[in-house]
Amino acid sequence: MAEAQNAPKDLRQAPVQGGPPPAGSTTAGSIAVAAESTVATRMSAPPSFDVADFPVPHGREEEWRFTPLDRLRGLHDGTAVATGDGVKVVVEAPSGVTVETVGRDDARLGRAGTPVDRVAAQAYSSFQHASVVTVAKEAVLSEPVRITVHGEGGVAYGHQVIELEAFAEAVVVIDHTGDAVLAANVDYVLGDGAKLTVVSVQDWDDTAVHVGQHNALVGRDASFKSIIVTFGGDLVRLHPRVAYAAPGGEAELFGLYFTDKGQHQEHRLLVDHNTPHCKSNAVYKGALQGEDAHAVWIGDVLIQAAAEGTDTYEMNRNLVLTDGARVDSVPNLEIETGEIVGAGHASATGRFDDEQLFYLQSRGIPAEEARRLVVRGFFAELVQQIGLPDVEDRLLDKIEAELKASV
Repeated sequence: MAEAQNAPKDLRQAPVQGGPPPAGSTTAGSIAVAAESTVATRMSAPPSFDVADFPVPHGREEEWRFTPLDRLRGLHDGTAVATGDGVKVVVEAPSGVTVETVGRDDARLGRAGTPVDRVAAQAYSSFQHASVVTVAKEAVLSEPVRITVHGEGGVAYGHQVIELEAFAEAVVVIDHTGDAVLAANVDYVLGDGAKLTVVSVQDWDDTAVHVGQHNALVGRDASFKSIIVTFGGDLVRLHPRVAYAAPGGEAELFGLYFTDKGQHQEHRLLVDHNTPHCKSNAVYKGALQGEDAHAVWIGDVLIQAAAEGTDTYEMNRNLVLTDGARVDSVPNLEIETGEIVGAGHASATGRFDDEQLFYLQSRGIPAEEARRLVVRGFFAELVQQIGLPDVEDRLLDKIEAELKASV
């Protein structure tokens, strides 16, 4: 598969004034009236906690042009009204962890980042209660924190905060199951020297819709690893974002997605190198099969003028298993200073390697088994990043099931 180097695009964003409001006055049932955006970049609307600051998207905007708006079930235009049977959130945590359910006025909400599109702002304006998980200073968890978000058929807006105090270490697994129409923001706040690994699994039913913005604020010499796994859902659109609070921070963003017949799975990354001497590495891999399977990957990396000594790389690879599937992969890199360690990006999309299949079949391995081995090998690098045997085995079993159902 040949790699394509894409020309950098302008990713600068307008600065955010002030902090998050304690509560929004716009509800899920309201519709903001605004002119259609005529600027074809994400700069068309500065980040804001107020949904009224974002025009209703029409699908021609740069940030929405790949998304089928009619399948968002009203999350983008204010017509999706929250119901009481949206989602159920359960948190299981070992000692050393504080779990709280807080109201909208809690000062810890919204510190890691500001909504950058209308759905994220709608989610922030509409949730009633938020989950806050805090790992105490210097605590090193021997067991992961497990958060289950189970859809119960309705519309829901959510907010979660995962905070690690200084020098704490933790693994958090967020598991999405069931059926729902969900818009949510998730904040990860890492204190100095903290180490956080987050595994977010989207294993929704086929009719679910999930739109989420994930904000990570990485402290001095802290390490953040995100592993996003997307299998289920009719439409899943996730927006992981990373910024640095002080020098020395490291971020690793890994992703794995298997897009099946009729599914739309979209992952839009932004790493904002706003601080000197920080690192980032992003690797996303996807497999697609079936008619109208559509995967979108947008990888944005911005190295600001003040971020000297930055070291960053991003890569997306896609394996198309059948006819009728479509991939849009766009890596973007903007560099505002020449004083960096390194920066690069790559994207590759292709079909099975005939030579690999021939090699395996020539050694007596049946065609279906050879195909399975190639796909498992394609994803192995990312699955091994999880480090939890039960989760790894479950994901490998899911990949097997997807392959057996191949068109």
